[in-house]
Parts: sequence; C-alpha cells; structure tokens
Amino acid sequence: MLLAFDTSTAACTAALFDGAGDCIDRRDELIGRGHAERLVPMIAELLGGRTPDRILVGTGPGSFTGIRVAIAAAQGLAIGWGAELAGMSSLALLAAGADVREEVAVALAGGHGELFVQQFAGRTRLPAADVANLSPADAAAAVNARLVLGSGAGLLVEARGSGEAREAWPAAADALKVPEALRSLPARPLYGRAPDARVPRAA
Repeated sequence: MLLAFDTSTAACTAALFDGAGDCIDRRDELIGRGHAERLVPMIAELLGGRTPDRILVGTGPGSFTGIRVAIAAAQGLAIGWGAELAGMSSLALLAAGADVREEVAVALAGGHGELFVQQFAGRTRLPAADVANLSPADAAAAVNARLVLGSGAGLLVEARGSGEAREAWPAAADALKVPEALRSLPARPLYGRAPDARVPRAA
C-alpha cells in the first residue's frame, strides 16, 4: 500500500492506495493552520491499523511550516514502518486534479504578496516552465495558460485581465496522476524562495 499526503497549503490531505494503484480511502480538510496537530491523527484514522510500505509526501513549494510538518512526519513514519519514502511536487499535485486537457497554471499565495507559480502541459501535466516566486504582475506576464488554479489564481488572473481563476487545493487522492518524475523526488523541502528568518551573524 501507498500512503500519500500533503500539507503545503491550507489543506490537510491524505490518501491510501492499494497495490493496484486504486485509491481506497482519503481525507481532505481545509484547516488553514494546525497541520502539526491534525496530520498524524488524520493518517491514523485513514489507515485504520493498516501499514503502508510506501510513503509519498508533498515537498512544496508552499507554506514553510506546512512543508516541514509533512516531511518530518513522513520521515518518522518511514523509519517506523521501514517504508520506502519519496517526495512529490505540491504544485504538480494540484495541477493533476484539474479535469481539463488544456494547459493549466498553478498559483499559490506566498509571503510578501507574491505567488508561487508554475505552468503544466495539458496532456502529460509535465512542467512547461520552472517554479517561480513572482509578484502578481510578473506572474501575469509569465503565465499564458487560460486556466489558473490555486489560492493565488484570482490575483494572477486579475493582474492579467483575462483567463479563468479557479480556487483549488491539493488532494492526495490525485497523487498517482502526478507524472512519475514529479513524484520520485527526494523527500526534501522545495520552498520556492528563501525563508524570512535569518541566522544572526557573529559580531
């Protein structure tokens, strides 16, 4: 069995897949904050005593705290279960849930009014561009997909003046729709930008 989960956004999402790749149970909650308190109980509810042999965790970009919560949990569970561990792009996970065949872009609200953005091909959902951390105006100039998904979609489409914005959140049940190259990543954070906190320099 495969356990997949992601806490890179306001959503806390987890799904369990059988050996054939079918989703046999899922949990999706829009909680805003509190992932550290909710994630492990959610996983326990989902598993119901079952023990996966593979874990797939969302690595971002997104919320610094959320990404760290998910990866720390994944690493601890992988050690405890002796499970294989891999990471997946949280932006690709969100794009994988789109029910359209056209190109899509994902825009997540980041810090300082900026957006994490990436565009994905229509049929394959492979990246059509690298992840970028941009102002809404710069993101609008960089993205040409008509459909934009995510918490920052409205800002991007408003700045561009065209297209469709669709507020959406990652769903772990879509994990196996993510292209293999984007769900075979190291289980390390993909922050998308440098953290705000700085280590003080020695005098």
